[in-house]
Amino acid sequence: MAKQVPVYLFTGFLESGKTKFAQQTLEDASFNNGDRILLLVCEEGVEEYDPSAFAAPTVFTETIESESDLTTENLAALLKKHRCSYVMVEYNGMWTLDTLYTNMPKEWIVAQEFLFIDARTFLNYNNNMRQLMVDKLQSCELAVLNRFPEGDEDLKMQAHKIIRAINRRCDIAFETPDGKISYDDIELPLPYDLNAPVCEIGDADYAIFLQDIMDQPEKYRNKTVSLKGKAVTKSRSLKKGYFYFGRDVMTCCANDIRFIPLAAEAADTEEIKNLAWYKLTARIDIRTLPDVYEGPGPVLHMVSIEPCDVPEQEVATFY
Repeated sequence: MAKQVPVYLFTGFLESGKTKFAQQTLEDASFNNGDRILLLVCEEGVEEYDPSAFAAPTVFTETIESESDLTTENLAALLKKHRCSYVMVEYNGMWTLDTLYTNMPKEWIVAQEFLFIDARTFLNYNNNMRQLMVDKLQSCELAVLNRFPEGDEDLKMQAHKIIRAINRRCDIAFETPDGKISYDDIELPLPYDLNAPVCEIGDADYAIFLQDIMDQPEKYRNKTVSLKGKAVTKSRSLKKGYFYFGRDVMTCCANDIRFIPLAAEAADTEEIKNLAWYKLTARIDIRTLPDVYEGPGPVLHMVSIEPCDVPEQEVATFY
């Protein structure tokens, strides 16, 4: 089995602070301790690297000029060329992360993913480049809003709502121009009562429910929920007694709408019509279904089901 190669991924738009953070990391002897590090620079901004300040000279920089150069063969060749044990990537904010994730050699494992955001342009980028912003937010484990105006609680709340609508797991840090750092500590309660005998998932809350149950499935084990959705009974991946139940979800913009269901189980699925809308009450179990989920995932064990009207907003959104 090939040895795993940790990848440290820094994302964000131009002049968001990626280079500065990467430079500081490579100046830290506890990280850059003499092991050979491949530094992939996918975007050239105003700030440049200063190799003379690195804690160790074993950093090998390669520039990736085009998104099309992010091929498995090229990445593997660069690692082999420099015989590196680690990879650090300063990623181009205009490229989708899926390009990198899809083409990374199989032994490359993302160890950490940090997103850097210029707080002064955050709302503008979110409004005008929403799809790219969501792309960077949805998988990061830390989002750093630098150049943050000290005391701007309104901007902090706006940033909190935007980020938490996409990623409920990541830490959020606010760094002021003089280097003061604070972390987002705003509580984010779920919009439904998971401890109720039957937890009612409101029509407007499906996307949040879906994200939370996929992120923390064990929290939902043995809970009973009631929600509206569309049934899919005809699929090659379905075994007898199972159907899909879910809704179309707009993950980032009007061009990115897809049906995202959960697996459901019933003693008799004959009366359930394909693509019809239902109100389903179900007890949740967490099981491994290789044809549906990559690992253990939620299964809605049907308690009752009845036809219902389509929600007023048919496509579910995060906010």
